Amino acid sequence: MADFSAPASAQAAPKPTVLIIGGLGYLGRFLALHLHQNALASDVRLVDKVLPQLAWLAPEFAEACAPEKFMQADASKEQSLGRIFDRPDGRPWDYVFNCGGETRYSQEDEVYRVRTLQLSVAAATEAAKRKAKVFVEVSTGMVYKPDSAPRTETDKTKPWMKLAKYKLMAEEELAKIPGLNLVILRLAHVYGEYGSKYVGTALSLARVYQHLGKELKWLWTKDLRVNTVHVTDAARALWLAAEWYDQGKPGWQASWGAVPIFNVVDHGNTSQGTMEQIIGRVFNIPTGFQGQVVSIFARFHLDEVVDDVNDEILGPWADLLQAAGITRPGPLSPFMEKELLKDMDLSMNGARFEAVAGMRYRHPEINQDEVEKMIESYRRMNWWP
Repeated sequence: MADFSAPASAQAAPKPTVLIIGGLGYLGRFLALHLHQNALASDVRLVDKVLPQLAWLAPEFAEACAPEKFMQADASKEQSLGRIFDRPDGRPWDYVFNCGGETRYSQEDEVYRVRTLQLSVAAATEAAKRKAKVFVEVSTGMVYKPDSAPRTETDKTKPWMKLAKYKLMAEEELAKIPGLNLVILRLAHVYGEYGSKYVGTALSLARVYQHLGKELKWLWTKDLRVNTVHVTDAARALWLAAEWYDQGKPGWQASWGAVPIFNVVDHGNTSQGTMEQIIGRVFNIPTGFQGQVVSIFARFHLDEVVDDVNDEILGPWADLLQAAGITRPGPLSPFMEKELLKDMDLSMNGARFEAVAGMRYRHPEINQDEVEKMIESYRRMNWWP
């Protein structure tokens, strides 16, 4: 009888096994959802300090972040690593994604040292020991020396936030680990449905000013760059980077360095002016920029200015939540972080990742439609007053 079975080389390769550290964080959960929806992995484990019941998971994450995939553990602690990395069949995880680390701004240095630097080094050291095929480290574009001209991966680094300072230290330490198959992604501001960071804070602030019937005025200028990337594109970028590395890093040039580093940023070149226009249309409120005198004062008294704004907005936000009957507020808040309000450009060039790995953005720019989808997602979760 003729043998019609395909030769071994033609048979589909087994799907990779995947470990996501920080798997219930904002980016981690969307990566898990991407894997689930596209059946990309043969086995997935999500590791997080936070229990799923406390992670503000929307219903569409129920299967992707199911209890059988979840392990509660702190990857910054050495005693947890064996449990995190051990698999029932004794084999290593193929792809390890580090989406963990401290995401809050304006914390003490020790918080970032333990929760960001120590976590990255501990997880990467274990991944190298277990011979993972690739370790994807999620970093930030805030490691670059600020400039309105888009920064490339070879430009000077000069972190302007403590969070970024420790992310850069992690990058440098990971590059020294023998046998670590490392790729680093530096992300712009990540936004999208359920997002509560930079864009989510701006939307909450606009809601308060809408309620107060006041003009929302921004510090600095409309030209200040606040580049963005949609969370689903960011999740796709993580997976693409892992596959690209696993395929032998095609197109990578030795002159670029031993460790592949890629910027992940959309094509919108998002600025404060972009956000001001979108928010003005969505909330139907007057918007603008503080004059030169106020901005100069703020440059030298930023703490005082931010404290005044927070004093003005947090009470009305609480009133809005109460009036809407929201007794269990979600992660959204208009609270302004001093670090995030610095007069520093987040301006990035993502051409290398597109040229080398073939990244294509399905959300090429932030716009009114994207922002309205964010607000609708908040309403679904009963976060939005």
